[in-house]
Amino acid sequence: MQPQVQIPELPAANPGMFPNMLPNLVNVPALGQPLAMTQQATRHARRVYVGGLPPIANEQTVAVFFNQVMAAIGGNTFALGHAVVNVYINHDKKFAFVEMRSVEEASNAMALDGIMFEGAPVKVRRPTDYNPSQAATLGPSQPNPNLNLAAVGLTPGAAGGLEGPDRIFVGGLPYYFTEAQVRELLETFGPLRGFDIVKDKETGNSKGYAFCLYKDVTVTDIACAALNGIQLGDRTLTVRRANQGAEPRPEQENILLQAQQEAQMKRLVYEVGGALATKVVCLTQVVSADGLRDDEEYNDILEDMTLEGHKYGKPSCGPYSKL
Repeated sequence: MQPQVQIPELPAANPGMFPNMLPNLVNVPALGQPLAMTQQATRHARRVYVGGLPPIANEQTVAVFFNQVMAAIGGNTFALGHAVVNVYINHDKKFAFVEMRSVEEASNAMALDGIMFEGAPVKVRRPTDYNPSQAATLGPSQPNPNLNLAAVGLTPGAAGGLEGPDRIFVGGLPYYFTEAQVRELLETFGPLRGFDIVKDKETGNSKGYAFCLYKDVTVTDIACAALNGIQLGDRTLTVRRANQGAEPRPEQENILLQAQQEAQMKRLVYEVGGALATKVVCLTQVVSADGLRDDEEYNDILEDMTLEGHKYGKPSCGPYSKL
């Protein structure tokens, strides 16, 4: 449990600035470009999602709180003025969108994930319209490593290594899937740096979704594209970047094709009541169609495959046949 930390008092925000505080923006548009266009183009990279708000939260208290903690950790990019320019709250679902005056300040705010607000830890995430590739051209996409998070009771990396633009959401998992089965499916694409399957606090049962992060972040889009939409039992997987993402690059297409084939094979294994055991071995990309048309070459392939198979035990299947 995080200790309550005394946050330095700052002058209260002007109530007249809510809910729209756009005059506080300091982004300077390019010559001849209207300010409104610049604001709209950068808004996706200047906003953060704040979830898990207590019922007493309102636009004023959220803005003042984030202005205070941003100043306390050294997250402001300008000496004067407040970091927050706008707040929108959905009171029913207890979340808010907090708009910062700069892209860099929004990225610094991402380091505040888990901070205590009115006695409750809140989640700080990118909004669903966040576009990483576009945001990279607008400013830093990661928090400044020199932020003084200890000033507000946070520890760098306290989120367990599952944060960042390459974090993946995996939804639509069958509830009977074990943690080991989910990990095995995901590790088709490489070793994981972090993994968390979300469970019900009372029953300990899976809620049907998880989050993961790969050690090699270049496979992130490949894994998302290959796994998304796969049928597992009576459920369909939804796999995407937790903060949204881009389509795989052209040079990744061959890797993606192989990964999709491997994922489909795992689907066949898992579909039958979650059973892992199987006597069937599927070999892909071993022979070509032309090689099977010639009887002599076919018999040579058959002999080679039979000899290779006998190294691991006597096959229990019937005679091989051409496809």
